[in-house]
Amino acid sequence: MFEISLYLDEDVRVLLAEVLRNRGYDAYHVLEIGRTGKSDSEQLVYAVRHKMAIMTHNVRDYIILSKSYSEQRKKHFGIIVSEQIPFNELLRRTLKFLSSNTKDSIRNKLIWLQNYK
Repeated sequence: MFEISLYLDEDVRVLLAEVLRNRGYDAYHVLEIGRTGKSDSEQLVYAVRHKMAIMTHNVRDYIILSKSYSEQRKKHFGIIVSEQIPFNELLRRTLKFLSSNTKDSIRNKLIWLQNYK
């Protein structure tokens, strides 16, 4: 089992969580755990409560949430944002990200998946 736990937002394909789990990663999609329809803020609170980094394609809203958390000195376990890209590229970048980071290295950070091309 790998160190970083991922919580995938509604706009990320559920297939990513399945493929990551098949490779030994701790990854969950909101659909799999019955949390669809929740606000971005509620999703982030859930991720924090369960000590997971959240991954989303909803870049704009999560940048705002990241700033808000920082200003309020609230803690989170990482916010990973990515533009919509083909699945194979998303998987490749996600695997590169996961293999080059630790839970501690992403704590309270906004991470751009495009940096893992």
